[in-house]
Amino acid sequence: MEAVRSLALHSPARALAREVLVRGPISRADLAARLGLSIASLTRLSKPLLDAGVLRESEEHVAAPIGRPTRPLEISPDAHRFVGIKLTGHSAAAVATNLKSDVIDTSERVLPGQGVDDVVGTIVEAITDLGPLDAFSGVGISIGGKVGSGARVVRAPFLGWRDVPLADLLHQRTGLPVVVENDVVALTIAEQWFGAGRGEKDFAVLTIGVGVGYGLVINDSVIAPPDAGLGLVGHYPLEASGLECPDGHEGCASAVLTIPAICSQFTAATGEKRTYEDILGLAAEGHPAACGIVEAAGWRLGLLVSAVANLTMVDLVILSGEGMDLAEVAAAPLQDSVAYHRDPEAAPLRLRRQPTDFAQWARGAAAVAIQRTILGTLG
Repeated sequence: MEAVRSLALHSPARALAREVLVRGPISRADLAARLGLSIASLTRLSKPLLDAGVLRESEEHVAAPIGRPTRPLEISPDAHRFVGIKLTGHSAAAVATNLKSDVIDTSERVLPGQGVDDVVGTIVEAITDLGPLDAFSGVGISIGGKVGSGARVVRAPFLGWRDVPLADLLHQRTGLPVVVENDVVALTIAEQWFGAGRGEKDFAVLTIGVGVGYGLVINDSVIAPPDAGLGLVGHYPLEASGLECPDGHEGCASAVLTIPAICSQFTAATGEKRTYEDILGLAAEGHPAACGIVEAAGWRLGLLVSAVANLTMVDLVILSGEGMDLAEVAAAPLQDSVAYHRDPEAAPLRLRRQPTDFAQWARGAAAVAIQRTILGTLG
């Protein structure tokens, strides 16, 4: 592992490993062309990565312009294992992954409390559910909130935390490298490297759950300024008036699109308390109140999707989060809204639906750990 960490400080080797991770198996000729390297330089840079077991030669052979067929380079997925954890106000959902962020095992622990000691202890238990500590090369934590320098949790509203040195505390308990990232940023990194954004230079991610999240990749770089963890897209206005979010904004995305918002609207309309899943199911069956609420939410989601695409000029928006089943149940008003709010001559907008469970969020945390522990890079 030390050999890998020292390599991570060297930018050309880092870029090489990332290209193979995202695009492999890839021939040396194609890799050299993408990186602007000579074959000799590529050979020199790849040798330590091959020796460290991060890269390997594929079993397949490809024809070379001159000489014998060559074997493409690919990531050696089982060279390292990582843990990714999605931390909520109630639980720590964990996954063990290989170097390609493929999920090998899962675990989930309920938090006994929201105090720092309770949460750190629960995270350690979730990690050891997946294997002995020395089986892993690093741990990634994704959390809904703002993360500052040194992987300190500056603010985590769902836990009631401010200024918690979470990475340091976990490193002291496990001895492992620990990275902490905002959950939507982590999910965006996972989509860029391993998911629906793989091979795309520009795209956005929108999530719906307890809150509304937004991630952005431009020119193959994740845009993650310090305020990325504040959930600013949740304050984007979708109605001139309407329900208020906790910060007092009328008709913003948080007030009208989140799981609690949909549930509150249904209760106000019917006097019944039903789960989000129940409400979507009732809408699919034609229940009048549920249909009205869900169709209106689909239109609002289309407005938000269009705003993101119009302002950033991306043509791919990835839809995720535990509340994004809305995009399927309200597919017609969503598409109608996108068509209405887009210029008719704009590029067709591609929407890609991704899984919604917490394992996907945890996988994003593992992807950040892979990226920063092995490759030593933020983007």
